[in-house]
Amino acid sequence: MPKISSKSEIELFVINKVKEMRIKAHLSQAELAIKLDLSVGFLGHIESPRKPAKYNLNHINKLAKIFNCSPQEFLPEKSL
Repeated sequence: MPKISSKSEIELFVINKVKEMRIKAHLSQAELAIKLDLSVGFLGHIESPRKPAKYNLNHINKLAKIFNCSPQEFLPEKSL
């Protein structure tokens, strides 16, 4: 059976946390993409489990500024 996601457990955790915060803040993918200076398509690829795109540390730092929180907010309390 083919692997559904090319992303690791930690990468999926970060992506899901960002998505959760994005929705809670009533931001669309397009609005968040603009704030991150990314294309809407790229952000869509990040949130898709079938695409290899993911956030990097620079993105996480920008996300922390956008959501006015610590970059640690996007990581699990314990290793996965």
